[in-house]
Amino acid sequence: MRAISIKHPGSAEVLEEINVPVPVPQKGELLIKVHTAAVNRTDIMRRENQELQPPYPILGVEVAGEVIENASGRSEFSKGTRVYGLVNLGGYAEYAVMPADRAILLPESVDYIAAAGIAEVFLTAYQTLYWLGNLQKEETVLIHAGASGVGTSAIQLAKQLSQAKVIVTAGSEEKLAFCKELGADEGINYKTQDFAKEIQRITEGQGVDVILDFVGASYWEKNLASIAVDGRWILIGLLSGTIVEKVDISLLLQKRIQLIGTLLTPRSDEYKANLTQEFMREVDPYFESNKVRPIIDRTFPFEKAKEAQEYMEANKNIGKIILTISE
Repeated sequence: MRAISIKHPGSAEVLEEINVPVPVPQKGELLIKVHTAAVNRTDIMRRENQELQPPYPILGVEVAGEVIENASGRSEFSKGTRVYGLVNLGGYAEYAVMPADRAILLPESVDYIAAAGIAEVFLTAYQTLYWLGNLQKEETVLIHAGASGVGTSAIQLAKQLSQAKVIVTAGSEEKLAFCKELGADEGINYKTQDFAKEIQRITEGQGVDVILDFVGASYWEKNLASIAVDGRWILIGLLSGTIVEKVDISLLLQKRIQLIGTLLTPRSDEYKANLTQEFMREVDPYFESNKVRPIIDRTFPFEKAKEAQEYMEANKNIGKIILTISE
């Protein structure tokens, strides 16, 4: 089968198409014929990881497709069943194995392109808002990178599940307008506005209860100024770097701030399975009623994986980028 791996760690230029055997599902797994796969930041981080050693992996952690072989013993996953979800790498390929307890049944009303845009961003958004951020009804949440895949998912979940007041940051008026269409109450252009000052104005000096931070180092001081007493600050990305100089930790104590770092991909299979099961119970009804939907920016054919990753690195997308692998 065809698959996408790397020649060595580096830029998008190192991506290469390879031919490898179709994987064999082990007990508890499904073999999926992959129709679509999502491009995620974690794919780029893995591609750039200088500590990787050969043999290099097939990239991709998120797919949608149909069951070809069921080694799980679970009757709901018969051959031909449409599913989507997270895989332990191998998603940029014609076939992939998926743990059955992480597979989500795909309703006929949702196509493969949309389905590939759900699992990673919505599970991440749900985990950060609720498992880690403990977002409560009608609290205020600040979502940085509001037009990203996780950002657009978090806006919808916070508004629909919690009726939260949602404030977002983004780098263009187009992105801010789109976030408001999804339910954001306030939008801040980080290129032209000081978001900490805007948060103080919007919240009348109270600050926000939860921050979803994809940015990292450069937002440290402004996030500290923006968060409320007893606020929960969830760090889920490091787009601006990792080093904060001259850190004054006294505000963490004074405001009783909970600062939590997280990544979903390295979590255990059991953690991901439990998260998936709760997500299906709590959020599936919102998909079925179209109150919540995946946001797809654009698709690229499988052969254009390099261009797809470069497009993401250029920060051009509003929502998800999808690779189409088979019809």
